[in-house]
Amino acid sequence: MSFIQTLSGKKFDYIHSTVDDIDIEDIANALSNICRFAGHLPEFYSVAQHSVLCSQIVQPEFAFEALMHDAAEAYVQDIPSPLKRLLPDYQRIETQVDDLIRSKFSLPADMSSVVQYADLIMLATERRDLEIDDGTEWPMLQGIPCSDIIQIVPLRPGQAYGLFLNRFNELMEIRKCA
Repeated sequence: MSFIQTLSGKKFDYIHSTVDDIDIEDIANALSNICRFAGHLPEFYSVAQHSVLCSQIVQPEFAFEALMHDAAEAYVQDIPSPLKRLLPDYQRIETQVDDLIRSKFSLPADMSSVVQYADLIMLATERRDLEIDDGTEWPMLQGIPCSDIIQIVPLRPGQAYGLFLNRFNELMEIRKCA
């Protein structure tokens, strides 16, 4: 068996999925229930909330891409980067899922450098605000500032779900008008 059943009832097959298998409510639900940092936090903080915050610190033309930058994790989970680098098969599957999502929502084939940078700013901000800064150097954050406009207050999964879907709908409306 190479599929999972999503909340909407779809069977997401890791080998044979198509863009029709991608559902924004499945993405919002899963991301709102996935805790960042493999759950190693003093309190729950979701990938959905991270994604919304990331979408708020970029220029408007990058906001939708920033919101969706971790959407593949709804189907493949959030694996910490140090572990992810050790799992080439996982990386291949994650890329395939990300490609489907990018195609479904007309996103650029590759993540823009603006969104990559915003993701690092959020990482630095999360380190500051979520009580996970023990003084250890994180090389990927060398020279990366914390956000000066975001102060993270973790939300419960249901709140993060609503926040994510509201932001998605807001940004989709802007895309329609553009």
